[in-house]
Amino acid sequence: MRKNVLIAVAAVFSLIAYGDGAGLIEQPKLPYEENALEPVITAKTMGFHYGKHHKAYVDKLNSLLKDSPLKGKNLEEIILASAGKDDMTAIFNNAAQAWNHTFFWKSMKPSGGGEPKGKMLELINKSFGSYAEFKKQFADSGMAQFGSGWAWLVQDGDKLRIVKTSNADTPIAHKLNPLMTCDVWEHAYYLDYQNRRGDFINAFLDKLVNWEFAEANLK
Repeated sequence: MRKNVLIAVAAVFSLIAYGDGAGLIEQPKLPYEENALEPVITAKTMGFHYGKHHKAYVDKLNSLLKDSPLKGKNLEEIILASAGKDDMTAIFNNAAQAWNHTFFWKSMKPSGGGEPKGKMLELINKSFGSYAEFKKQFADSGMAQFGSGWAWLVQDGDKLRIVKTSNADTPIAHKLNPLMTCDVWEHAYYLDYQNRRGDFINAFLDKLVNWEFAEANLK
């Protein structure tokens, strides 16, 4: 089962982050300029978030992998191999955070957001009753996440679900297929929204979500 999950994940997210040929994990470039998501997310926030936080996870992971049998594996393989293992907690946390952040960047686009179309809207209506109800449940989930974490729209069989994960946890470690995510760690929004996490989540849904990316991740 684990092998099948790994193959499926790798097929869908082949551009997330792989090694550089020397056994190192590379930080992928942003899919847009740092100021492209303004005014929802400022260039200052993106500079710190991508250039400091995301980079730190990748750098720390590469340091941890130096003497690890997982060196040379891609991020998905590292996450699945280290999940739930006490002696690999640091590797899992940094690998999952590196993966989650790249997925988050791809979950957004300039002038995105709002109600999706086509198959995504059909599945949202089937799973939640309406887009308005989905939006409410997604925002509520992000707000309910105590402390740091992530709000996700995932595919679970033939239905969609909203799940939240704490800290570095990620749906691919739980055999779920992620479609898009919103980072609700404070560093994702505090410079722009201070303690108004709800405003950030609603702005993400209304103006940033990349529904084409989400639909492309459907199986």
